[in-house]
Amino acid sequence: MTFEFATAGRILFGEGVLDQAGAQAAELGSRVLVVGGGTPARIEPLSARLADKRLPVSTLCVVGEPSVASVLVGAEQARDFGADLVIGMGGGSAIDAAKAIAALLTNPGDPFEYLEVVGRGRSLVNPAAPLIAIPTTAGTGAEVTRNTVLAASEQRIKVSLRHRSLLPAVALVDPVLTYGMPPAVTAGTGLDALTQCLEPFVSHLATPLTDGFCREGMRRAARSLRCAFHDGSDVAARRDMALTSLCGGLALANARLGAVHGLAGPIGGMFDAPHGAVCARLLPPIMAANVRALRERDPASPALARHREVAAILTGDPTAEATDGVAWMQALGDELAVPGLADYGVSPGDLPAIVAKAMPSSSMQGNPIALTAAELTAVLTHAL
Repeated sequence: MTFEFATAGRILFGEGVLDQAGAQAAELGSRVLVVGGGTPARIEPLSARLADKRLPVSTLCVVGEPSVASVLVGAEQARDFGADLVIGMGGGSAIDAAKAIAALLTNPGDPFEYLEVVGRGRSLVNPAAPLIAIPTTAGTGAEVTRNTVLAASEQRIKVSLRHRSLLPAVALVDPVLTYGMPPAVTAGTGLDALTQCLEPFVSHLATPLTDGFCREGMRRAARSLRCAFHDGSDVAARRDMALTSLCGGLALANARLGAVHGLAGPIGGMFDAPHGAVCARLLPPIMAANVRALRERDPASPALARHREVAAILTGDPTAEATDGVAWMQALGDELAVPGLADYGVSPGDLPAIVAKAMPSSSMQGNPIALTAAELTAVLTHAL
């Protein structure tokens, strides 16, 4: 058995750990670029803590999901300011933007040298600048992953820039920052977090270490996602979902994902569709397609037993079959009012292009069995 496990330099978790942000930043840099999301007020608590340490700060707000063009602008801003530390505070988009800016700050030139799928996919020449990641949603786990996802607008696809130095120096996870998430965001990000615990667990690249994180994350999401959706003030549920997100990030960074994320990347590049909501819609039909394909083409695969274990964790029934897990997930999506892909403009005519872009993706390579174009098209049709 041979595997690698890599994660952030430090992980600080718990209610109130945002108070440590200033001290952590002062250890890593002297001039800071803070990258936030579309609501500037959300980074004010961080700005106050950096001011306490008398650190010069420049801020950048990324509206929507980051693109190659937007992070090039951010890298130039960081360079002009003389930043030697980047902090990403927000959802996965803000943290991904911060990671890409940290990479391009120390690696000027054409970013397509380093991008997968649409670029040359080369390794960074220089390590990325130091980075602190502070999530304000409980979804992507980007605070502990080694890649950043960017929209390549001309190609209408989302692609990754990947390097070990993109692992943040510090991941600061404070569940308090998630308390204000509205129900729809709680649903989308929470189901994304659950997906990112489930897919690495059934991946053929799973390891004993990632298995532990996956099991823990799935258990917490199964007991708390509904609670967090229906009562956003449920502190214990918010803590569980922050941990689910963290566990998912720790797992996917070391065991990859699967067909849900393989399809979600092209959809996010072609349509204005929130990543978490897309993953939430795709998860039940992908689970069903994987189970069916495994039974038909590889009935001896250990992935079938893993799908049964997933079902047992989700339903709380140790005798549950894999199809019971699919039904549980479908019912959860219905209860959380997950919209169909058609709500974002996806139509039957778009499906061949989505499938063609998805099949060579890195996420698709982690799926427990290779799904055919026809199987992926059927999944998308169900998800419309």
